[in-house]
Amino acid sequence: MLNRIDWTGTQPPKATEKGIWGWMFFDWAAQPFFTVVTTFIFGPYFVSRLTDDPVSAQTTWSNMATISSVIIALLSPVLGSIADQSGARKPWIGFFAIIKIASLSCLWFAAPGSPIVYPVIFMILASISAEFSIVFNDSMMPRLVGKHEVGKLSNTAWGLGYLGGIIVLIAVVTLLAASPETGKTILGLDPLFGLDPRTGQDARITGPISAVWYLIFILPMFFFTPDVGRGLPFGTAVRSGLRELRNTLGELRERRGILTFLIARMIYQDGVNGLLILGGIFAAGMFGWATIEIGIYGIILNVVAIFGCLIAGRVDKSVGSKVTVVISLTMLLLATIGIISTGPGYTLFGLLPLPTADSGGLFGTAAEKAYILYGLLIGLAFGPVQASSRSYLARSVSPEEAGRYFGIYALSGRATSFMATLLFSLVTYMSGSPRLGMATLVLFLAGGLVLLFRTPYPADRA
Repeated sequence: MLNRIDWTGTQPPKATEKGIWGWMFFDWAAQPFFTVVTTFIFGPYFVSRLTDDPVSAQTTWSNMATISSVIIALLSPVLGSIADQSGARKPWIGFFAIIKIASLSCLWFAAPGSPIVYPVIFMILASISAEFSIVFNDSMMPRLVGKHEVGKLSNTAWGLGYLGGIIVLIAVVTLLAASPETGKTILGLDPLFGLDPRTGQDARITGPISAVWYLIFILPMFFFTPDVGRGLPFGTAVRSGLRELRNTLGELRERRGILTFLIARMIYQDGVNGLLILGGIFAAGMFGWATIEIGIYGIILNVVAIFGCLIAGRVDKSVGSKVTVVISLTMLLLATIGIISTGPGYTLFGLLPLPTADSGGLFGTAAEKAYILYGLLIGLAFGPVQASSRSYLARSVSPEEAGRYFGIYALSGRATSFMATLLFSLVTYMSGSPRLGMATLVLFLAGGLVLLFRTPYPADRA
């Protein structure tokens, strides 16, 4: 149980147990979009089945992520600063929820052969709405528990999110996704609702499902989690927020520890985002995995991720957020090297030959099994690296400045994230090899890890 202790230790916090759980349920509500739409189901469908040119589709998907990242990077600090001045976060979350829910619902119309521009637009709108909502939700965290509990709270919420994502993913894989050849799910059943896998309905349905899930499960946060009272009128808040943002950016020159952390996070988060966005479609392209294989792979990673977050919550509370992030980044770096070094008949760049025979069934080749082993490292680490980065900053700023600093935090996670997907696109296009494109992620993970060693903890410490 998370102890509700005030930041100063002198006054009890306003958050009740219901309020804390309501806040954590935001991650539960939001995660299926990233799990079943972006990473494991709709994204690979977009690449492998929506068009007849998988390489071009990978580039288009990467470009979609790049455009989203640029918009998020430019506007997140502005919105965070305005939120600090206008006070309440929930109206902002509600506004972007409407856009996200409507955009996800429209993904149902992305049938094979239909114009590709429409799902790209809907994915951009859904992505930026999801990230803007996260900025406001994260900025509520410093007022809920004491600093020594923030890491546990953040990792618990992140693990709860993965649990929500895996429940939806399992439902899709076992009850909705079917083989185009047999028309049956992995359980040998007809897909629910009469979905036709030959027209991609099993993948397209993930948009509306994620929309409904999000709508239902953000309600506890609105009902129970305390919000900051209303502040300045909107017009005044905009002017004041922009002024405060300018002051904060200037202030970072004096708060060198926070600046170093944000730069390090900016670099390594590029690599993390690249793994999340491109990992599923890379596997689909290399092994020809269909929805069922990718879905099961996603289930494996998310089950492991839940345990990773639970373990990381204890590690974070015991030794701090920085050590937790360093361990997680090291694991992600090793996993990425393993993935790009694996191909039919080999892994570790050929140092370890593998049998090429296919035993039949799911993941029948040795190379596929090796890919899954590397994926387990990713599953253990990619939740904690993000959750403990969030608590790293929460321990380094005051509640009153949380909005603008979490806005800049979102900027640090997105300002150059287009570089990872853009570099993937350029290298893949010029070389014709998605493997070489994926190799560029090593630069971001390693670069951020090196710079993080130079960052104080907490980041506001001299």
